[in-house]
Amino acid sequence: MATRRSFMGIIGGGVVLAAGGGILWANTRDPAAARRPWDVAREMAGGMETDPRRKALSYAVLAPNPHNRQPWLADLSVENEVTLFCQEDRRLPHTDPFDRQITIGLGCFLELFAQAAVAEGHGVDIKLFPDGEPHPRLDARPVAHIRLSADAGVVPDPLFTQVLSRRSNKEAYDLSRPVATEDLAQIASSARTSSIAFTNEEARVAALRTLAWEANYTEITTPHTLKESIDLIRIGRAEIEASPDGIDLSGAMMETLAISGMLSREQMLDQTSTAFQQQVPILKEPFDTAMAFLWQKTPGNTRVDQIAAGRDYVRLNLAATAAGVSMHPFSQALQEFPEMRTHFAGMRQALEVGPDEILQMLVRLGYGPHIKGAPRWPYETRIRSA
Repeated sequence: MATRRSFMGIIGGGVVLAAGGGILWANTRDPAAARRPWDVAREMAGGMETDPRRKALSYAVLAPNPHNRQPWLADLSVENEVTLFCQEDRRLPHTDPFDRQITIGLGCFLELFAQAAVAEGHGVDIKLFPDGEPHPRLDARPVAHIRLSADAGVVPDPLFTQVLSRRSNKEAYDLSRPVATEDLAQIASSARTSSIAFTNEEARVAALRTLAWEANYTEITTPHTLKESIDLIRIGRAEIEASPDGIDLSGAMMETLAISGMLSREQMLDQTSTAFQQQVPILKEPFDTAMAFLWQKTPGNTRVDQIAAGRDYVRLNLAATAAGVSMHPFSQALQEFPEMRTHFAGMRQALEVGPDEILQMLVRLGYGPHIKGAPRWPYETRIRSA
């Protein structure tokens, strides 16, 4: 729902940090501890850790996932094996009522785990949903069983070198820099199983911007989906470092607004409030600066299809990173809650999705500013049993 700049509009010229001590305080407000897992993965790759599963996990927890819920739990109780579960209380029952997006996020996790294990010289065998596919929602059954075996013949994926630089860049993109068709084609070629299409044609991009924004506006003005997002917002360094998941609003200005009472969850929920009304044009800015769109389709919508879509999605994200192109999912029009039905159908029509095809991911592309890695729970906290 939100970007890190989403609520800057409520400043209205009324809050200025004091000079001197205020500036020093401002320089301490980055939630650096919550970004620490991005450094841990690099350190473990060249450090003393001998368990390849833990090394792979340190990369896998950096995977993109909806609302940054990080729903993965790994059981390491059997040597050389990992059983992956979904932590059920990290699902999104309102915006993702059938856990399709959460499953895609778990697919991203599996792809990064596999890439990291191969980079360490291990073959990876993954069996999906060994106790059966859960429907209509994920449950306590395992998502995947993974077995590692030493294999000097495995070849690292070139995309793996981009994992620590990968971002979901939610900021405004540069309107003066189109994304070249050749770059889009190169990014699309990284997918292994999904059907990928893209456009950078100006009129079509403009139409998709509008459709995507209208879907997002429905999400943020539907009370139960808005509340789901607001409940996951972490405001300021202390909240983000205490719970490094969800939607982070970091920085000195965010904390100043919260302390002053100009930014609160109650105001964000009140669609008549000044805070809510002033955030809308700022939330719209990423939609208005999309320079290209890319989308993924699968021939079915089984859990296995969704996992495959996730594995392909993070590959696309890594390929975009390698090309220097920013990427940001626009998933709102793909969501299955009732109030989204009209936008769901409209986006399928606009993207010429066939009656038997499933639209799994839609992303915008462009050139955004440099951003830091999103907060993450340390990989050790994602181990259920060791």
